[in-house]
Amino acid sequence: MTINCKGNLLDLSTPVVMGIINITPDSFYDGGKYKNEADIIAQVKTMLTNGASLIDIGAYSSRPGADHVDEEEELGRIIPIVKLLLKAFPEILLSIDTFRSRVADECLNLGAAIINDISAGNLDSNMLPVVGKHRAPYIMMHMKGTPGTMQGKTNYENLLGDIRYYFSEKVAEARTYGIKDIIIDPGFGFSKTMEQNYEILKKLELLHALDLPILVGISRKSMIYRLLKTTPENALNGSTALHMYALNKGAHILRAHDVKEAMECIRLFNAIDGTSDH
Repeated sequence: MTINCKGNLLDLSTPVVMGIINITPDSFYDGGKYKNEADIIAQVKTMLTNGASLIDIGAYSSRPGADHVDEEEELGRIIPIVKLLLKAFPEILLSIDTFRSRVADECLNLGAAIINDISAGNLDSNMLPVVGKHRAPYIMMHMKGTPGTMQGKTNYENLLGDIRYYFSEKVAEARTYGIKDIIIDPGFGFSKTMEQNYEILKKLELLHALDLPILVGISRKSMIYRLLKTTPENALNGSTALHMYALNKGAHILRAHDVKEAMECIRLFNAIDGTSDH
């Protein structure tokens, strides 16, 4: 299973890590941590050295209660960072975490590789045409409503069945715009209760019927720290435990704040699975 990133094939037959860089002041875990270019370059260098295959950068916090960010502000935050990272690391595969087609278009024009859209095109009707135009890989996430309304939309007739139907429809739509490389993200924490998050994780293999790479984004999320009665800062051990479970259920990409620990999970999993490179 491979995806084409700017002419380079990224092999997902063994799992990979996507490192998270939030350039927002109010992200739930690392908001405001990277205040200058030197900090960002240092953090990305560490992530790449520790084995990240992809770096996901976002300038719009989608956590419940986050401040609204208009398009111009999102562009003003993210464009300089895309330029900075592509200059510092010319071979880097940058994923752009946005639901706005203009942000996607401008970042892809600069040399970003992937678009990571929490709305699967539902919040901007031009997103799929833009991604198709660039022939870029596309991560589509499952969410109902918007970041501002999603917490009130947790009713499902059949949770995994509804999610599979959602993706089958969105994938078919994306294909009509020429999008070939699609990755699905079940959207842990987005229009899901804590119990529903764990149901998805428990039954993650049911999404393999779609025959697409699966991204799991659970790093330091509330489904972990609230259950453990702790904080995002103290949720690394819980994240690591669930990352190993997700790998066992067939996750292809771990989207993680802590790349070194996520890569250690993958190396241990590969050893168990018989694909170790030691």
